[in-house]
Amino acid sequence: MVHIYLAAADAGHDSGVLEVSTLSARLAYALMCLTLVWGVLTSTGWVNRITGREALRNSHQILATLAMAFAAVHGTTLLMLDSGAFRFVDVFVPFTGTLRYAFGTLALEGMLAASIAVGLKRWMSYWRWAWIHRLTYPAFVLGVIHAFFGALASGTLSAVWLGGITLLVPTVVVMCLRFMPARALSTAGLVEDRR
Repeated sequence: MVHIYLAAADAGHDSGVLEVSTLSARLAYALMCLTLVWGVLTSTGWVNRITGREALRNSHQILATLAMAFAAVHGTTLLMLDSGAFRFVDVFVPFTGTLRYAFGTLALEGMLAASIAVGLKRWMSYWRWAWIHRLTYPAFVLGVIHAFFGALASGTLSAVWLGGITLLVPTVVVMCLRFMPARALSTAGLVEDRR
């Protein structure tokens, strides 16, 4: 009888840990999308009328920090499972587990590299810093792929992907606008021509 109770307690612990991991993953995804959009709007100056540039940049950094914190919580809670399904190298070293986990690991590490580059910006040339900071775009794509395959593997794709697509579409649109030539944006009436 005691063994049955302990097994049920272990299952309850693992299900609680998985719930925390799932919630943190979904929050990380939402914040990742919001961070990218806000970063593009800040860097292009499209929201400069709202407040000063410093406040916009600081809010972008806060969103990025929250996104990475929730992503780190997502990964580390998997290590707390009593079932021992995940080892440290499976979660934090790419290509040691499945490809789905490698996408998530590479996404987090790309965003971490960009964050470290922000701290080292003073000692780098602008172009080197910008190149490293642009690693967040492929890291974002890897994070989206990880989220898609995670929802597919857990059987929640139909339930959560509508919210995922709702966040993804505006993010991809803004990201594409970021890399369009200024003349095309001006012709479309999206930005003012300042000649």
